[in-house]
Amino acid sequence: MSPAVILGILVVVPIVVLLVLRVNAVLVFLSLCLGNVLVQFVAPDTSSFMGLFSSHGVNVASASHNSIKLGLLLLPVVLTTIFMIRTVKGHARLLLNVLPAVGVGLLGALLIVPLMSAGLQHNIVATNLWQQAERAQVLIVGSSALICLLVLWMQRPKSGGEGKHGKHHK
Repeated sequence: MSPAVILGILVVVPIVVLLVLRVNAVLVFLSLCLGNVLVQFVAPDTSSFMGLFSSHGVNVASASHNSIKLGLLLLPVVLTTIFMIRTVKGHARLLLNVLPAVGVGLLGALLIVPLMSAGLQHNIVATNLWQQAERAQVLIVGSSALICLLVLWMQRPKSGGEGKHGKHHK
């Protein structure tokens, strides 16, 4: 499979899954950010801890290091996706969910590719498409974060004052 196709799959699949399952993409984006924090702060200790129990020593620990990181990155995303199925109600909210879903796909690809096996990672990183994505990294992360915040703020519950002036008020 070509590296461009793999990269396309990494971006498109999360978008389609989030929209078809009607999952709040803002929460998945935040879960992806949490997964990245786990990769940065938990993975180093987890890998050394796993190395203690390995009969093959450091080689297995270093070989599985990226697998551990990938698991820590994606676990919050997968769990949030499962728990938040069908939480986006209505066509307007689903339409509003498209941009954060695109942010999840793009950020996910940027975070997953460096954790892939060396050969696959090398093939993807060598493409012009990946180099363009890396150059646009600041724009992708910044605009996705801003869009997610705006959508999150727009989902704020309405104030309780609406019910006080309804038809049941005497």
